[in-house]
Amino acid sequence: MKILRSTHTINPALGGPIESIKQSSAALLRRGHEVEIVSLDAPDDPWVRESSAQVHALGPGLGSYGYAPRFSRWIKKHRTEYAAVIVHGLWQYSSFGVWRAVAGSSTPYFVFPHGMLDPWFKRTYPAKHIKKLLYWPWAEYRVLRDAAAVLFTSEEERRLARESFGLYQCKEVVVNYGTAAPANLESARNAFFDAFPNLRGERFFLFLGRLHEKKGCDLLIEAFGQLRNSAGRIHLVMVGPCAQPEYLCHLQQMAATSDDVISFPGMLSGDVKWGALSAAEAFVLPSHQENFGIAVAEALACGTPVLISSKVNIWREIEADGAGYVENDDLGGTANLLRRWLATPPETRATMKENAKNCFASRFEIERATDSLLAVIENP
Repeated sequence: MKILRSTHTINPALGGPIESIKQSSAALLRRGHEVEIVSLDAPDDPWVRESSAQVHALGPGLGSYGYAPRFSRWIKKHRTEYAAVIVHGLWQYSSFGVWRAVAGSSTPYFVFPHGMLDPWFKRTYPAKHIKKLLYWPWAEYRVLRDAAAVLFTSEEERRLARESFGLYQCKEVVVNYGTAAPANLESARNAFFDAFPNLRGERFFLFLGRLHEKKGCDLLIEAFGQLRNSAGRIHLVMVGPCAQPEYLCHLQQMAATSDDVISFPGMLSGDVKWGALSAAEAFVLPSHQENFGIAVAEALACGTPVLISSKVNIWREIEADGAGYVENDDLGGTANLLRRWLATPPETRATMKENAKNCFASRFEIERATDSLLAVIENP
């Protein structure tokens, strides 16, 4: 089967959805399927050159929306070559452009909203939501309505998607979602400690993701500051890129009184990233809105318990499997996450580590996710 994936960009700095496209495409290729990507990246972007899958980079388009008529023209010309088109994300031309090129044809298309219909955005950015209300009826509503299926990565995401817009119609399907486990954790840990020798032998909490207000980074730093004096020597490592220099400066100022136990190493990848996830005492994500959280699944793959907010849409699965703790996405809840972990006896922590591995294997391992995706594509 030959599949075309549509996305605004494959820049890895944008986090989970891009990592998922990469891992899912690799799994499909291993099974003998063909996978190509069409995006609004520029052809000379480094992530385009480095992609293991073929990328048709037809951008950049106009503005942040990425309007590019050639994008739709190319898909319309080549659509019969593909058994299916998968759209990743909404609110940019990479979704509406597919609708213009494919809707009503013999080539089915499927849509991953990736949490972009969550009502959190409506509450948090009301001005942007007004713009979306104007755009919705003639664009994204049609994209969802005419899709062979709209693919949600958790029951929670599917439920929340219904709350943002009054005009809403689509065929909803919840699919498994996930990532691949690392090949050699011992080698990965060594790579991490070689890169950050000051953390060898130290205890640390790990945040890994985009440094963004949505992720609750400020809550985590403040909660850690409240507890660290009573917790003994423990570090907080804030891993990830930040697209807003002023926000990064704000976080660094918050951490300035931490006696160098809060660090910002930037974006990590490969073995160094996996080593950080494996070496951490616990992974922490107090996000205000998280459709899935690929980094959560990656931590579980390493046997690292996860401390997450109830706004991470897979929180029920984590809680049911005993793979971590769940609290509210506020300062009190974030402090409780850290406090509960620090009060957990060593034997219970060891059990939670095993639970984390089992949770990943049964729910979020990439081959299960691939089975689920193929089942929908083959029987739309």
